Amino acid sequence: MPTVSDSVTIPDKIQIYFSTLVKVIRGFLLSMTTPHAKPIIFLGRHVKIMNRQHLHIEAKVKFEDYCEIQGLSTNGLYFGKDVTVGRNVQIRPSSYYGVGHIGYGLSIGENSSIGPGGFIGCAGKVQINKNVMIGPNVTIIAENHHFHSTNKSIKDQGVYQKGIVIHDDVWIGANVTILDGVTIYSGAVIGAGTIVTKDVPANTILVDKLSPILRSRVLHS
Repeated sequence: MPTVSDSVTIPDKIQIYFSTLVKVIRGFLLSMTTPHAKPIIFLGRHVKIMNRQHLHIEAKVKFEDYCEIQGLSTNGLYFGKDVTVGRNVQIRPSSYYGVGHIGYGLSIGENSSIGPGGFIGCAGKVQINKNVMIGPNVTIIAENHHFHSTNKSIKDQGVYQKGIVIHDDVWIGANVTILDGVTIYSGAVIGAGTIVTKDVPANTILVDKLSPILRSRVLHS
């Protein structure tokens, strides 16, 4: 856990410590009612967690204000040590009402973070490894629709899932969309606003502004 900067004033530190203490108290109450949760948990205001028996939470996980976590899944939701789930993030493997396909779930490795406003649809398997930085308003959807028949509505043709894997040490910029079937390999950087539909090799930078640009992030002398 990082320490507060020496440049922060005493009044500011008092506010930070008080706010953090309140989150720890909320997190303690969550851990008491969640069978697979380890203290310490930091829990923001108005966090909504449903079907919490499917959650596995390691120490020092942070759920910021207004998160919405739907736990109903076949394989559960796993949050590694020091994971941060940002403000207004939604994680949803299944319908709120338990109808239709019950989703696979999510695992997110230690020291990874999901920025504010993110949406993770983990009807298919979503695996996020260690030290992954996910920027604000990123959408990750591990599911797709069948749509080839013109004799049925798209809604009636059903869905399928391939899954999404994001390896260690990946940086995903703001407003990125990652679609089903993608693997992003270690060390990759995804530029803001990119729509990712294919695998991204290790240590590359992917930027998609009208036309995709893919280059190595390793400098050669």
